[in-house]
Amino acid sequence: MMRQKIPVIAAKSRLSVMDTFFISHGSPTLSIDESLPARGFLQAWQAKVFSQRPNSILVISAHWDTDFPSVNVVQRNDTIHDFYGFPKQMYDLKYPAPGAPELAKRVKDLLKASGIKHVNEDRKRGLDHGAWVPLMLMYPEADIPVCQLSVQMHHTGTYHYNIGKALAPLKEEGVLIIGSGSATHNLRALQFESSSISSWALEFDNWLKDALLEGRYEDVNHYEQKAPHAKKAHPWPEHIYPLHVAMGAAGANAKAELIHGSWHYGALSYSSYRFKTSR
Repeated sequence: MMRQKIPVIAAKSRLSVMDTFFISHGSPTLSIDESLPARGFLQAWQAKVFSQRPNSILVISAHWDTDFPSVNVVQRNDTIHDFYGFPKQMYDLKYPAPGAPELAKRVKDLLKASGIKHVNEDRKRGLDHGAWVPLMLMYPEADIPVCQLSVQMHHTGTYHYNIGKALAPLKEEGVLIIGSGSATHNLRALQFESSSISSWALEFDNWLKDALLEGRYEDVNHYEQKAPHAKKAHPWPEHIYPLHVAMGAAGANAKAELIHGSWHYGALSYSSYRFKTSR
């Protein structure tokens, strides 16, 4: 029996193997608040962090949770303003990046080849703020095709790590894989008037940094049992699962690097990571 050949996206230019990234996108006000250090970090992305221009971008966003993995298949991405009670100017922001239907099909094929039976296509959905807010700062021209992939909150870190492993071939096809979530995410524990960092948030953030930099990826896959204050840092797991996908796509031998660290509201970590893949 012949094995089915999975189509490969033809590269538009010769690119080396892409690194993968996890970006903590924090509050939606990142889109307008010039005082946030994370905003400057993302604005300097092409100059200081990652100068390679990708053919397309795959974003795994914490703000799209589905029963089964889903990709958005559109020609042009609408801008979804999926937040409430913020300044009016934020609702006027647009990020009309081209869609990436070819990439969406490739993602679907890779996931199904890995054993995932159901991968859905959403032909209406655009980009939620977990995708467009950081991308607006990183690639303001909005001229690189973007596809989104959902998370499954009812599954585990290991499940999402394996999703990433299935997507690893994309790194050799000019695709930039970005997990967009938050290193800590407990909105009920934010301290809007405090300049100090909550001890539980700092302890979890430091544990995560040490585990990643030491290559203890299995510990990160099982962070609920391994990390201090795991349930406090992530009452729900959707904001950490994009990290597992980026980590899995990079590979077991990838080296993690902390590329940004800052805090907001005393408990919201903007810690962001690069996973340098073995060449």
